[in-house]
Amino acid sequence: MATFLYRLGRFAFRRRRLVLMMWIAVLAAVGISAMSSTGSTSDSFTLPGTQSQRAIDLLGKEFPQASAGGASARVVFEAPDGQKLTSSANKAEVESLVAQLEKSPQVSRVSDPFTSGQVSKSGTIGYAGVTYKVPGADVSDAAHAVQAAVVEQGEKAGITVSLGGDAVADKAASKAAELIGLGVAAVALVITFGSMIAAGLPLLTAILGVGAAILSITIATQFFDIASQASTLALMLGLAVAIDYALFIVSRYRNEIRDGHDPEEACGRALGTAGSAVVFAGLTVIIALAGLSVIGIQMLTSMGLGSAFAVAVAVVMALTLLPALLGFAGMRIMKGKLLSRRMKALERGEGESMGVRWAKFVTRNPVKVLAVSVIGLGLLAIPAMALRLTLPDDSMKPPASTQRLAYDTLSKGFGPGFNGPLTVVVDARGSDDPKAAAADATAVLGKLDDVASVRDAAFNKAGDVAIIGVVPGSSPTSQATKDLVSDIRDHSATLKKDTGADLMVTGTTAVNIDVSTKLAQALIPYLAIVVGLALILLLLVFRSILIPLKATLGFLLTIAATLGVLVAVFQWGWLADVFGVDQTAPIVSVLPILLIGVVFGLAMDYEVFLVTRMREEYVHGAVPTQAVVEGFRHSGRVVTAAAVIMISVFSGFLLDDAALIKSVGLGLASAVFFDAFIVRMTIVPAVMALLGHRAWALPAWLDRRMPNVDVEGEKLRHALTADSTNTAPEPVLAGVVAGNHAGSDSLSAPPVFTSSSGDADAAAVASALPRHHRGRSLGLSGLKQRRARDRGAAPPADTTESKATVLKELRRKLTRKS
Repeated sequence: MATFLYRLGRFAFRRRRLVLMMWIAVLAAVGISAMSSTGSTSDSFTLPGTQSQRAIDLLGKEFPQASAGGASARVVFEAPDGQKLTSSANKAEVESLVAQLEKSPQVSRVSDPFTSGQVSKSGTIGYAGVTYKVPGADVSDAAHAVQAAVVEQGEKAGITVSLGGDAVADKAASKAAELIGLGVAAVALVITFGSMIAAGLPLLTAILGVGAAILSITIATQFFDIASQASTLALMLGLAVAIDYALFIVSRYRNEIRDGHDPEEACGRALGTAGSAVVFAGLTVIIALAGLSVIGIQMLTSMGLGSAFAVAVAVVMALTLLPALLGFAGMRIMKGKLLSRRMKALERGEGESMGVRWAKFVTRNPVKVLAVSVIGLGLLAIPAMALRLTLPDDSMKPPASTQRLAYDTLSKGFGPGFNGPLTVVVDARGSDDPKAAAADATAVLGKLDDVASVRDAAFNKAGDVAIIGVVPGSSPTSQATKDLVSDIRDHSATLKKDTGADLMVTGTTAVNIDVSTKLAQALIPYLAIVVGLALILLLLVFRSILIPLKATLGFLLTIAATLGVLVAVFQWGWLADVFGVDQTAPIVSVLPILLIGVVFGLAMDYEVFLVTRMREEYVHGAVPTQAVVEGFRHSGRVVTAAAVIMISVFSGFLLDDAALIKSVGLGLASAVFFDAFIVRMTIVPAVMALLGHRAWALPAWLDRRMPNVDVEGEKLRHALTADSTNTAPEPVLAGVVAGNHAGSDSLSAPPVFTSSSGDADAAAVASALPRHHRGRSLGLSGLKQRRARDRGAAPPADTTESKATVLKELRRKLTRKS
């Protein structure tokens, strides 16, 4: 892997114009295809094996006219204060609005509030039910325009008109969250690199990668059922990881140049080392997100696969387009004019960074730091024990939206349970007296707790299947309504015994309850799969038993603390004013599953980026504590910047008015904060300081049987260093360049990366390198040959300059560049 990525990096750097043109062609093709796409998103889903789905399938056969799949809307009317809808003037106005709805395109039926009994007892609130001939995603702009005209006309007459249902178009989502996240990310990158060019490359590749992913998802809607939230999640996650991956590679590229390598060689080495970690980290995210498909809910599957595709695009962009852009940037990427005086001193190797000082503090006080961190996360996790799940409905819409207004108005006029009616299906095909069975079922339903009203049974043409409408007394997301659904299903066995008829509950509320139950049941198995995967992958990467255990336990702490924060804010209402939560509600049922999938990948990112550098230092002979400090010296700033970027991107979604988007943004931002700063940068060094050499222990029998993944690119570096020592005097000159550039008097080459596989593996890797690379370094002759080849001219002949003249020329060039 490291050798392949090394060669890929050099190729993309050298053939940068070709790579750039290929990506432009791909983006253009995807963009044109997306513009001509006629597909649309859909939030419909099936739940195989659940009672609500069996009832839906039965209704589709026995009541085809009621199961045609057309969209519906509720147009809610509220009379002015002190008046009633039944007054002559208001009634005439409402009837005029209903007539206008009947003439709307794509409408199949409109119910009149006054003739259908759809006016509240107080006479102040009523609604008209509108059924369309097409699904919600296919309702035309002309039909939406009629809805808007009805609202406007009613408001002019003094009647408050609001719209609810899946036939109502949501307002375009604000792009403020994405823009704010990008702005903070740009500031973090500039602070990290001190260079506009170095900061701009990760942003550019991230924007292009997310654009390509979103356009591809749009194209996929023609062939697959894609959830409407799939693009939003792909945008959030793709943007964050794309910036992270590019940040890590650019940072390693700059380090390789400081070590004395020419830009093309530095690009190859950066991809061979950091690129390997990016591939591994990206694969963990992709596997975790794609694993959402095993739950069996189409909506969740499309969200997971769409986000996994966005991450895959981010990885490919980082490994191909980014090296090409580095080729265009050249040495200008090293200019850090925006660095502070302290940062410039750190670049020269003077002083200690905050990350190094923090690592030293933690390793000096590992027990105290570990105790405070674990206890703190444990306290935050306590509310998670009260976790309740639900699916989003109009009650979670922004407070100023027409859907939320319609929901609240209907609750005020008809009771909180009116927005979540239950459809009870009596399957009496095996009963001797279907009508008597339906009557018994109606009587039983009327005696149950929390039932506001029961409608008479409506039979199919054959007279053996009936529908009974039940309106709960509590809101659709309440525990009382969930208990009511359970009570109705519990009476099914008794009715079956007495009459031979089956009793089933369906409808939107029952389906939401079944979905939430299924997701809650899948939470632990999915978590076990993810944790098991983490243990195996980290065992292969770090060749250690204790480090994977430590990493996965830290991941579980992160998940528990994050769920605790979500419950405290959105379910209990703590700090509700701070986060703009206007009412409490259960947590959206898909969120815990998504958190596990997404945070697992991000946690492994930080673990790999940080601990691989510790392993490199340990392999080279550093004592365990010093290896931890050196790992922070090399990677602490990059991991900090990556975490700040992700937190800023996710936190931007807290500005959205919708409770669903707020909860996703707060959950992901909290998880990144907990995992990056508390688990990876505090608990990890404390545990490794306590474990010492035992942290890297691996039984000999397991070491012999395990493949060597070599995420750090040790074999590649060993091969490159060993190969370069076979030529002289250029390795010495390369050491001089590296020493002068770093402000050191040392003439030694960069550290050799050893490998447990020995020199045979290094020789095998060296033989696979490009022939023109073998023995190359940054000597003056090599620079002249590179420049001549880039200009298309023949390489200059080697001269017999003395070593002193060569060194003088190199020092002059480096002084001029600096």
